[in-house]
Amino acid sequence: MTLIEPGLYAHNGFAEGPLADAALSRAARAGQLLDELQERATTMTDGQLRDGAYRALRRFAQAQEPCTRQVDSITALIRRGVRIDWPACDRLPCA
Repeated sequence: MTLIEPGLYAHNGFAEGPLADAALSRAARAGQLLDELQERATTMTDGQLRDGAYRALRRFAQAQEPCTRQVDSITALIRRGVRIDWPACDRLPCA
């Protein structure tokens, strides 16, 4: 096991430790938020839909501001009925 930084280790091509667990948790929650958003999209205004996409991406990016173009793109795809899959795995691959 290789120490990357305190709380993050690399082992057999995957990241492990509390920081990896937190990243996986954020990714899974962002996926849940996007799923919920897509199910309710037809009953939402454009502003509500955009705000939901913004919040989901912000959750994934650990409270950093998501790119406006990315938010707009995801909002437009959802509005057109394109299903966005946000798979969350149980292990975090390491490059």
